Amino acid sequence: MAELKVTLKRSIIGRPQNQRDTVKALGLTKINSSVVKPANEAIKGMINTVSHLVDVEEI
Repeated sequence: MAELKVTLKRSIIGRPQNQRDTVKALGLTKINSSVVKPANEAIKGMINTVSHLVDVEEI
C-alpha cells in the first residue's frame, strides 16, 4: 500500500476550527513538521480539507 508524507507548510493561526482540528488529527504540530500516513480515503479527505496548508509526497 502506498504511503503519503504530509508536511505542514503554513500556519494554522487565524484558520477555521475545522481546519485546526484536521491538522491536529493528522499529527502535525509545528510548521515543517512531517508525518507518514497510509494513502486511504479518510486520510485523502483530511488532506483535501487542508490542502492549502500542507505539502504531500507519495512514498
